[in-house]
Amino acid sequence: MKDSIHKYFKLGTIQWMSHPTENVVDSIRRFAQDDFFDALEVKTFPSAAERKAATEILVQSQLTVAYGAQPTLLGTNLNPNDLDEQKREETEIELLKGIDEAAELGCKSLAFLAGHWAEETREKQLAQLAKTAGNLCAYGEQKGILIELELFDSDLDKKSLVGPAPLALKLAEEVRMKHSNFGLLVDLSHFPTMHETTQFVIQVLKPYITHLHIGNCVVQAGADYYGDTHPRFGFPGGSNDVAELVDFFEILRIEGFFHAKKPYIMSFEVKPYPGEDAEVVIANTKRVINRAWALVAD
Repeated sequence: MKDSIHKYFKLGTIQWMSHPTENVVDSIRRFAQDDFFDALEVKTFPSAAERKAATEILVQSQLTVAYGAQPTLLGTNLNPNDLDEQKREETEIELLKGIDEAAELGCKSLAFLAGHWAEETREKQLAQLAKTAGNLCAYGEQKGILIELELFDSDLDKKSLVGPAPLALKLAEEVRMKHSNFGLLVDLSHFPTMHETTQFVIQVLKPYITHLHIGNCVVQAGADYYGDTHPRFGFPGGSNDVAELVDFFEILRIEGFFHAKKPYIMSFEVKPYPGEDAEVVIANTKRVINRAWALVAD
């Protein structure tokens, strides 16, 4: 592709994945100084002082900032599709706090994920998830925040209700009937764990996709870092590398996702592992993106 990838996408990273052990403010400053990045995704901050310091950096940077509430849910027993209404409401309250924090940081969106589920109660849990999503959207509208549900595997690692692309479609259709500020976040690194292809996910969910992630995963049972663990590209046993990213880009091009006037956020979610250098892993990811983009047809 002759055009720069930055013409069609706001390239970003997941701060807490790229720098899992670094001070969050120092990490954000380094990403803000690197003009490769057009976007940055952050999570809840350890303290109000760090949030304030980060906000001052982000305001200067012109980075598009997105807020990830996934760690808040994954680190607790909170479930937005809990059948126990009191527990569902407790989850919703935490996510509403996330919207407030996102607004304070100048974020344009907040992403979350569905919780664990059971086959016999799937439809009831989907209704609970729709209720949570609708309430988040209603509050998000007041704050100018887009609410996004990220798709995860339903049976391999995270075991999230949503889950399969057809189920995500059903949910999105319902929530969008009342709330225009709802969208879906799809992640290349999750497609193998979802047992679905890039083409299938993109084509099924095309009208509702608002945000993109790229990365790698390991789905060989018994292999190192099996599951949704976000290893670097080129990791032994990994499912995604240059060829899979080329395919992802090609399908996005064919399906009309190359928007120069209103580019999608496309963040990489790649984590350094023990013995790996975070900056080398970030550089690795940039090289893979650049190589894959160079191989995309004009």
